[in-house]
Amino acid sequence: MADALCATCVRLFEVDGAAVSVVLNGTSSGTFGSSSETSRRLDEYQFTFGEGPCLDAVAAQEAVLVPDLDSPQEQRWPVFANAVLEDGIRGVFSLPITVGSECVGALDLFRAGPGPLQGDILAGAMIAAEFASAPFLDFMAEARNETELDEFYGMSVPSEADADGDGDGDGVDRFEVYQATGMLISMLDVHAAEALVRLRAHAMATGQTASQVARAIIERRLVLDRDDKGEAGRSPR
Repeated sequence: MADALCATCVRLFEVDGAAVSVVLNGTSSGTFGSSSETSRRLDEYQFTFGEGPCLDAVAAQEAVLVPDLDSPQEQRWPVFANAVLEDGIRGVFSLPITVGSECVGALDLFRAGPGPLQGDILAGAMIAAEFASAPFLDFMAEARNETELDEFYGMSVPSEADADGDGDGDGVDRFEVYQATGMLISMLDVHAAEALVRLRAHAMATGQTASQVARAIIERRLVLDRDDKGEAGRSPR
C-alpha cells in the first residue's frame, strides 16, 4: 500500500520520486515505502546520516519544503544534501504523517529540477500524507513483543514473513539493519545505540547506505573492529 501511494504521488504531483519514512522517538527507522529503488536509497540517506527533512518535519509536525537544495541559503543537513545532490535531486519536500495524535513519519517527495510545490499540487501532497497513515496502522497492528532493539528503535521488528523474504522489500531492509546491529552488540560488546552508530559511521565513511553495510555484516563480508582505529572496518581473512 505504501509503495502504491508513493507511485501515485509521482504520477500526480510533478515529482520524480516519493518515499515514506518511519520516524519514531526522534530517530529515523528506515523507509517504509517508495516509488522506486532510487527513491528508497534517497530516503534512506536520512536514516544513514541521521539528518534530513523528514526528521525536521516530524519534530516540528509541519511540512518542510526545500525547492532547491543547491541554493547558497540552504545550509541544513550538509551531509544529506551533498549525497542527494550527487544523485541529481534538487528539490525535497517532507510532509508529516500522523497516526492519532502522534507524528510517526513523513511523506518525502523528490524532484530532479529546482522549484516549489504550489497550489493544488501542494494541497494534494498534503492529502496524500494523510492517506499514508493507513499503512502505518496496518504495520502497527502486526507489531510483535518488544526486544532490546525494539526499545531502542521505538518500534517492533518486521514479521517473520518479511524476514524470510515473503513480505515487502522495505521490511527486509529494516530487518537486516536490526539483525546486523544485534550482531555488532555481540561482536563488539557494546549497547544497541553504539552498535547502530558504528554501522552508520561505516556507511557514511564508505559512501554506502545503512542497509548495504548491514547486509555485508550479516554475510560476513565485513567485520568492524572493537577499537576506534578500526572504525572503517576490515574484511575477514
